[in-house]
Amino acid sequence: MTYSSYCESADFLRARLNGFAPEALLILGSGLGFLGDAVENPIFVDYGEVPHFRPSTAPGHKGRFVFGTLRGRRVAVMQGRMHCYEGYTMAEAAYAVRVVRLLGAKTLFVTNAAGCVNTDWNVGELMLLSDHIKLFDFGPLRGPNLEEFGTRFPDMSSVYTPRLRALARETAKAHGIPLREGVYMYFPGPQFETPAEVRAARVLGADAVGMSTVPETIVAAHCGMEVMGVTLLANMAAGVLPQPLSGAEVNEAAEAAAPVFSEFLLSCLESL
Repeated sequence: MTYSSYCESADFLRARLNGFAPEALLILGSGLGFLGDAVENPIFVDYGEVPHFRPSTAPGHKGRFVFGTLRGRRVAVMQGRMHCYEGYTMAEAAYAVRVVRLLGAKTLFVTNAAGCVNTDWNVGELMLLSDHIKLFDFGPLRGPNLEEFGTRFPDMSSVYTPRLRALARETAKAHGIPLREGVYMYFPGPQFETPAEVRAARVLGADAVGMSTVPETIVAAHCGMEVMGVTLLANMAAGVLPQPLSGAEVNEAAEAAAPVFSEFLLSCLESL
């Protein structure tokens, strides 16, 4: 992918937005697209309309942008994302982040629904990402570096911005929302992790496992964006309970958590 490709995508969106420039990008994961419906004065753009974009094929993902305001903040909301398991490279899965950065966004709120590895925690709780583990495949920065976005070797020491993590903790406390904080481990999917893989993740220090978020986060950090990552612990990971896993279970958990999750994210956005 070339810098001109990203610019062409951004120029197309800029023409549709009539001067609107987002401050923040919100990427909504499985079952979490409801927050896009709360955007005021919305401008909808399907991914398929944007040059160089890939469609989102995951169940429950609408596959569109919603531009507008939330709690007084100008936002670009992604109702659905691209995953590597859909056949995309990590760079393709994270393509939208750089495009919205070119539109002016400086902050990324990235959400997901994931399997809970930490046996002291419960399904339905929220986890603030403090870090992540990615051991699979090359990353989204593989290939020629695009200096227009960032350095060849970006630092990942604080990829989930400490300032935003502190803001999240304060927001959760103020609203009486239980908030865990831990490490997310990326698996490529689409199959759920095996019990042995979950045990390995636990040994490595992971608290949750999932199939998204990390490509977008790496790209956001590379191009100088602040990042807050939040996981809905939608199910106990494989092997924790004596029952099979299903995508329907994930979506049901997301629906049940919608009121708390949306209030938490909106309050964090408002406090920026």
